[in-house]
Amino acid sequence: MSTCEKIDVNKVKLTFSVDAEKFEEGLNFSYNKNKGSINIQGFRKGKAPRKIIEAQYGKEIFYEDAINHVLPDAYEAAVKENELDVVSRPEIDVTSIDAEKGVDFTAEVYIKPEVKVSNYKGLTYTKANVEVSDEELEAELKKDQEKNARIITVTDRPIQDGDIANIDFEGFIDNVAFEGGKGKDFDLEIGSHTFIDNFEEQLIGHNADEEIDVNVTFPENYGKTDVAGKPAVFKVKIHAVKYKEYPELNDEFVQDTTEFETLQEYKNEIVGKLLAQKTTEANAAKQEMATILETNNSRVLNKVGA
Repeated sequence: MSTCEKIDVNKVKLTFSVDAEKFEEGLNFSYNKNKGSINIQGFRKGKAPRKIIEAQYGKEIFYEDAINHVLPDAYEAAVKENELDVVSRPEIDVTSIDAEKGVDFTAEVYIKPEVKVSNYKGLTYTKANVEVSDEELEAELKKDQEKNARIITVTDRPIQDGDIANIDFEGFIDNVAFEGGKGKDFDLEIGSHTFIDNFEEQLIGHNADEEIDVNVTFPENYGKTDVAGKPAVFKVKIHAVKYKEYPELNDEFVQDTTEFETLQEYKNEIVGKLLAQKTTEANAAKQEMATILETNNSRVLNKVGA
């Protein structure tokens, strides 16, 4: 089941999910893909059970490839269900991950609306400026760091912004537990704004094995009307505090994770791929405008470069 929300003239936001059973298939795929490169003391390389690896490195070690495995089919199913004529690459966000519940996604995409064009003669097209910014390159490199990050358990300090807190929680309104407000062994990244209000900030400064009350107020426009606009108290048990240790971006990292020898070679490859993608999108936009100019009754794509 998916939903579709119009957020601009020809842009929509899809909300869809992958259930726990399908996500488990993705986790098994990720485990089989990566187990040969993971060293666990006492096991030959590639022979360590998944649960042993997850216990040492965290469940998140397999999330990246698992999501990449299950996402394409789920996205295509959502597009088909909503009968969308998509003309751009989706901007996809993972809104929640839970091995027992599955994964929730949102995707923002451009679609082609039907319009009638009048007074079209004399229209001009400005060619898109196709280039790759330093920020775009850094964002791609950051994805590689995220994919190869290690999850380290903290034992000597309290929770900080950016940490991952493994928690049990249960929410109460007027001292009565409400439906959907309970979770166990949930890995919450502090600062991700996964939870409402200032829930995450209230965990900062607390340690593993602490039990605390977190006070929040649900937004007035919250999706569940029975809790919308109401104050709530969450009873939280902190089991563990973890953080992501990112590999350094250097030649050694590139040699270990890609077919390239130097970081500069890899950067050149990324820039080349991004330029090719942008060029394809710019050419598509140009062709779309050419069709408008020629037919006087066509589809308009309000996208980059138009």
